[in-house]
Amino acid sequence: MEERLKDAKRRMQGAVAALGSEFASVRTGRASTALLDRVTVDAYGTRTPLNQLATINAPEPRLLTIQPFDRSIMQSVEKAIMESDLGLTPNNDGQTIRLAIPQLTEERRKEMVRLIHKMAEEGRVAVRNVRRDVLNEMKRAEKDGELSQDELKGGQDEVQKLTDAEVKAIDELMARKEAEILEV
Repeated sequence: MEERLKDAKRRMQGAVAALGSEFASVRTGRASTALLDRVTVDAYGTRTPLNQLATINAPEPRLLTIQPFDRSIMQSVEKAIMESDLGLTPNNDGQTIRLAIPQLTEERRKEMVRLIHKMAEEGRVAVRNVRRDVLNEMKRAEKDGELSQDELKGGQDEVQKLTDAEVKAIDELMARKEAEILEV
C-alpha cells in the first residue's frame, strides 16, 4: 500500500513539474532564458537544443542575448529562432544574437492566459489519470485478497488527498503565471 502511494505521489509531482517547465517557456512581457528552452537548432547534422550550443543571458528585462560557442552556426541559430513559435526577430552582429522582447498587446496577453489555462487543465487531467490508475490497481489488489476493504478505503482517501494537493499546486502555478502575463 505504502509503495503504491509513494509511486502515485512521484507520478503526480512529475506531472506538476512538467507543467511548471511548460509554463516557463510561455512568453510574458519580460525576458527569460527559459523562453528558448524548446528551440532546437539544426547543427552538425542533428537537432540540438539551443541551450547546449550557446550561452543565453537576459542582461535587461526586455532583451535576451545568445552567444553561440561556434560562430559557424549563427545562421542556423537565427533560422531556428525565426521558425519557432516565439514570434521574435533575431538581430545578429556577427558575435552575438540579440532578441528584443516586445511589450505584449492586450489581445496577446489574453491569448497567453487561455493557453496557460489549457496547459493547466492538461496537467490536472494527468494528475487525475494517475489517481485513476492507482485506484484501479488498489481495487484489483483488494479483489485478489492483497488488501482488506478497510485498507482499500484508507488508500482511496490518501490518493484523493494527494490528488487534491497536486491540483491545488497546479492552480497556484497557473495563478502565478497568469499574474506574470497580465502584469503591465
